[in-house]
Amino acid sequence: MCRRTAMVVALLALSLEAAATTTGPQDLGDLSLENLGKLLVSSVAKSPEPLADAAAAVYVITHDDIVRSGASTLPDVLRLAPNLEVFQTGPGGYTITARGFSGNNAAQNFPNKLLVLIDGRSVYSPIFSGMYWDDQYVMPEDIERIEVISGPGGALWGANAVNGVINIITREAAATPGGLLDVSVGNQERSAAAQYGGALGGHAHYRVYARDIRRESFDDSAGKDARDGWRSPQAGFRVDWDGGSGDALSLQGDLHERRRGQAGAPDSRSNEADVLARWQRTLSPDSSLQVQTYYDRVHRWKDADGSGFVLDTWDVELQHNLLLGERNQVVWGAGDRIYHYVITPRIGTVSSLLWNPAVHTGNLANAFVQDQVALGPRTQLTLGLKAEDDPYSGLSLMPNARLAWKPGDNTLLWAAVSRAVRTPTPFDEDVIEKLGSLTLLTGNPDFRSEKLTAYEAGWRTQMATRAMLSVSVYYNAYDDLKTIEPSSTRLPLVWGNGMEGHTWGLEAWGSYAIDDGWRLGAGLTTRHQRLRFKPGASGLLGLSQAGNDPARQGFIRSVWNFAGRWTLSADLRGVSALPDPKVPGYVELDARLGWRVSDRLEFSLSGFNLLHPWHQEYVFPGSDRIARSVSFDTQLRF
Repeated sequence: MCRRTAMVVALLALSLEAAATTTGPQDLGDLSLENLGKLLVSSVAKSPEPLADAAAAVYVITHDDIVRSGASTLPDVLRLAPNLEVFQTGPGGYTITARGFSGNNAAQNFPNKLLVLIDGRSVYSPIFSGMYWDDQYVMPEDIERIEVISGPGGALWGANAVNGVINIITREAAATPGGLLDVSVGNQERSAAAQYGGALGGHAHYRVYARDIRRESFDDSAGKDARDGWRSPQAGFRVDWDGGSGDALSLQGDLHERRRGQAGAPDSRSNEADVLARWQRTLSPDSSLQVQTYYDRVHRWKDADGSGFVLDTWDVELQHNLLLGERNQVVWGAGDRIYHYVITPRIGTVSSLLWNPAVHTGNLANAFVQDQVALGPRTQLTLGLKAEDDPYSGLSLMPNARLAWKPGDNTLLWAAVSRAVRTPTPFDEDVIEKLGSLTLLTGNPDFRSEKLTAYEAGWRTQMATRAMLSVSVYYNAYDDLKTIEPSSTRLPLVWGNGMEGHTWGLEAWGSYAIDDGWRLGAGLTTRHQRLRFKPGASGLLGLSQAGNDPARQGFIRSVWNFAGRWTLSADLRGVSALPDPKVPGYVELDARLGWRVSDRLEFSLSGFNLLHPWHQEYVFPGSDRIARSVSFDTQLRF
């Protein structure tokens, strides 16, 4: 701690001698609500379009939102999106879903219906279609925006984009020149980050970064030390080149290691390396071409027995945007993803998790096309289709139709019907779980894709230049949801597709600018669910195996710039009780006070979960108590 304090003092001394040549976060007045509606988003149509014209339930977390929140990890940043459910389970553990289906760890049914992308690189695990959130990090200063779509995105993004898509888009290297040092010290978390960027000749820019974050262990649900402290150092780079003649290249990569303590067990560890390359060419004012490829390697294991896995992923995708005639804006493309894994089984415990085969290579090929047809000056019909050839389920078709109408310049009405699937994984078909010598559960080679047909409608409007409002409703019909079924001899149990049902709900959020320096926001989501077992299903473990989700959640947010260089932001959020198993609802407050001493130096004091000493966010007893925390942050630019 002494060395960190000395570093803070040294940074302050340096800043007092430096001239103000760089800029911090932009003022709220520079991004009015009118301009926010003109903000370009690319995840709804796979081509840039104004947020005001995007026919989907999409919420954009802007760069300034992220910086002013004080959040240090991606899951904490995603709490800013009203159309996501974010549950923290430990120092680095999170469960995140859209429109429910958070899974049930006791039933080995994990949240697997949300697709997450970082600059177009899919970061969900093909082994079980879920997310390791403790392995995902992006420097908050480097995030341009996060586009959060609730609702299916299979027609463009493919399988597993069932209930939503999160697209994290980072800033180009030219937008982050100069140096940055950031040191944070708190009762629960300590972190340090350094970054530097500059020019490479007349057409290229670069940045490199390194950071380390440590979180103390939390208390478990019984109030005892969970001994699950978490640490995650990471480093990376990005290089962007613009040839000035319609060609642009990007190259970026990251390397990180993660270690998490476990009470009464060896530490869980992981490391990951990724590299991504993207080439873009402007063919004409109405046509562009993009080719993107990436490689990702993940290794997760336990120190004592070495159990875990190594997963290698290679991906390439081509995308072509063009205008056909005067009415048809078309985007089409094709891609291929190859993944190879080696799983080291957990041996020597009462329960052993095995895989057959334990070494496997899979190939996922896809092609898609979407046509945005202008039916008139204010009406647009979007038709899309994606076809994927999955190694376990074969060919899957995911169509989509959206109709958008603008009765006025500042109002959008839209409706959509879509189909999406969650395709089988090795965990569904190849897993073998033993209890001693007894085979308790096996995968099912006949496991079918989980299916969704979704019906949505929405309204988005801007009232004058001070207020924005978005309201959407949905009705989702699910079939072939995952269940546990007895085999013909009762044991072993097998995975089945014995559940069906529907959900419906409302998602609403809005913003109001009191003046150029003070903005208020609020959001509310409601969700209702009726699931049932299909005829012949066993009903083992009950309907709660699909997930344990709140019926309501909401927030009230205030961001206030005052006295020239001070910013006060506060988020009051509430989540209703989780039904089965019962977890009480809660209301909590996060706040950050920032003082920009100069354009080079900023201090901030952040507090999280300020209303109570602790609260529980997820299933008893499988998650920790989430305690009140505070942190002091110093940021120096040079």
